[in-house]
Amino acid sequence: MPIDLTAGVRHKSNFNGEWWRSAVIYQIYPRSFADSNGDGMGDLPGITSRLDSLAALGIDAIWLSPFMRSPQKDAGYDVSDYRDVDPLFGTLDDFDAMVSRAHLLKIRVLVDLVPNHTSDQHDWFQAALKSAPGSAERAFYHFKDGKGQKGELPPNNWLSMFGGPAWTRTTNTDGTPGQWYLHLFDSSQPDLNWENPKVEEAFEEILRFWLDRGVDGFRVDQPHAMAKAAGLPDHPDIERAGAGFIEGEPSPPMWFQESVHPIFRKWRAILDSYPGDRAMCGEAYVLPLSFMALWVRADEFNQTFNFRFLDSEWKPEILFNTINESFTAFDGVGAPSTWVLSNHDIIRHASRMGGLTGRPTASNGIGPNDPQPDRELGLRRARAATLFTLALPGSMYLYQGEELGLPEHTTLEPQYRQDPTFARTNGQRVGRDGCRVPLPWESGAGAANGFNTTGKSWLPQPEIYAAYSRDQQDGVAGSTLELYKHALKLRAELKLGEGSFEWVAEYIGEKSLGFRNGEILVVHNFGHEPISLPAGEVVALSLHGMTSGHALVADQTVWLKI
Repeated sequence: MPIDLTAGVRHKSNFNGEWWRSAVIYQIYPRSFADSNGDGMGDLPGITSRLDSLAALGIDAIWLSPFMRSPQKDAGYDVSDYRDVDPLFGTLDDFDAMVSRAHLLKIRVLVDLVPNHTSDQHDWFQAALKSAPGSAERAFYHFKDGKGQKGELPPNNWLSMFGGPAWTRTTNTDGTPGQWYLHLFDSSQPDLNWENPKVEEAFEEILRFWLDRGVDGFRVDQPHAMAKAAGLPDHPDIERAGAGFIEGEPSPPMWFQESVHPIFRKWRAILDSYPGDRAMCGEAYVLPLSFMALWVRADEFNQTFNFRFLDSEWKPEILFNTINESFTAFDGVGAPSTWVLSNHDIIRHASRMGGLTGRPTASNGIGPNDPQPDRELGLRRARAATLFTLALPGSMYLYQGEELGLPEHTTLEPQYRQDPTFARTNGQRVGRDGCRVPLPWESGAGAANGFNTTGKSWLPQPEIYAAYSRDQQDGVAGSTLELYKHALKLRAELKLGEGSFEWVAEYIGEKSLGFRNGEILVVHNFGHEPISLPAGEVVALSLHGMTSGHALVADQTVWLKI
């Protein structure tokens, strides 16, 4: 289908000095970043010890996935104490030291906040289990009597996003069956009741606790799930329970409820009351983007993840429409667009782009019995996709290890898998472990390639990771690491994150996409034949040494100063 050039948009810079409008934010998955004590689990001192490498990379901020106290049933997204560090990762003193070192290096720190659900080991939930139906303790969560003659059926037809029903029945102290509790995710993650003002008050105190320790903001997990429709009615179309908002139709009863917005306005007011331009990013899986933009109005989230872009296939028509939709939606409320290609929940883009068709980008993963991606093709396309995306105005999120060109661990054996998705679907979905494997720092430095000194690792690295280690790429011309360093340096110098955007018609079609950001022309070749380029200075190129005059070869992106 030809691209409709009349649909092309322009973006004018909306940069007002706020760092988060143009920042490059690096996601750290703490258990897999760096391990200081050799127990096989990454930790906060490990992060502190490697912060210099992130400063050299050129990022503006780090975002830490969960490190708070947790039984680790879902890799820390099951929090049992929101005001403490899990001993797996260290102590509050270790956290303070990490923040201090990051700030010394001019790196801001965002932390994950998980407000939709707690661990079933949280004191709040344990108190609820010990209390009677209708008690104040149970009002912190969604406890309901079951349906059927003896309450033996779940209260409604909702499904868990990890597979199976979204309800688990409790057992009374006398051994008889009790009420049911709601969990949109694992049964060890009961959903909080955000209609209860006490829950709101508790989380406002949690926000202040971390802001007082110097954090620069929060990434908020699953905010669109927090509020539920009154009375928790059945989903009218349970087969699409996880689908997005459809314009003209009511929101699904477990997602996208209007009552969440006053909560976020209160949170934003708290952040704004602190010095230093604190920021809040929502993991709001809300589509279309025109609906998502309602979450980043001036008094709510500062920014939200752009899942439309993350989920887009790397095809010109799809990207053209996605970028248009992004600028239209976010510019309409004065918010920056965010751009991201990989994170801890999806297949790494160096594998996702490796020639597999119909491959999901969410939590299904790639297992040893699935078709395997072409690693060379995947890396070539991933480098080009990264360079193309880094030139877009707005904020960019990087996932740890993508600067090394790390592929997914696609041959991880079943006995090592820890994602609850794998267990709850009896292995039909292999889950997200493949993108969460510990990082290789120094090739041959133990079985874990410098992740620690003992070789222990909570998930084993594939043998191929040694070749991707940071020490094998640092200072090596043409390496993926050096490409990222060069691009991030130029992005800052040329102020591309703060810039403007317009499509360049002669490079819009089935074989290429091109746009201008200030004095930089960005072109990507989706075709098989070289593309002619105008005269100008090549300042960044996704494939080292692969130009022929002013021709751009297949699967390549160029930044050209003209």
